[in-house]
Amino acid sequence: MSGEEKGRFILGVTRLYEKIPVERVGVLLANNGRVKKELEEKTRTIITVDPQTGSVIIEPAFPHTTALELMKAQNVVRAIGYGFSPERAFRLLEDDQVLEVIDVKQYVGDKPNHIKRVLGRVIGEEGKARRTLEELTGTYISVYDTYIAIIGDYETANIAKRAVEMLIEGRMHSTVYRYVDREIFSIRRRRMTELWKRE
Repeated sequence: MSGEEKGRFILGVTRLYEKIPVERVGVLLANNGRVKKELEEKTRTIITVDPQTGSVIIEPAFPHTTALELMKAQNVVRAIGYGFSPERAFRLLEDDQVLEVIDVKQYVGDKPNHIKRVLGRVIGEEGKARRTLEELTGTYISVYDTYIAIIGDYETANIAKRAVEMLIEGRMHSTVYRYVDREIFSIRRRRMTELWKRE
């Protein structure tokens, strides 16, 4: 298969589908479509949004658009769906960034009062707990509907995810912060050592 045929083949079959809450469509289409346009330019994709259903189709704009670019576009769309601002969601365009999502219903069932109590623990008074976790881990955390979504590099996002799970399980905030401190310190030390060895 020649390069040109391969390109056409990719254009013919590669299409990703995503669905976001209807009330988040406005964020994706904000500023007269500038957010969507910027995402399309940065990922070399064509993004089609149905404002009535929240359905999103992501397709290659060029024969040389890569599967990774399609997946990055999909991740940004998903992050916006989970309540992140476009500025924060665009961090997922960086190569080492991941999106982790926790569905609180899977931990506490679907009783609204249980869910509300748990989300309240994660957010904290006036958003303090969430802000503290973001600052300690260098991640972004969004609480939307029954979901808690995290953007960060693989290691820090997983530490933030475990910290959120600990809060859901009812651990004290101080215990969770100590855990995060310890884990982040250990990552930083290891990364510094690796850097030092390379030099």
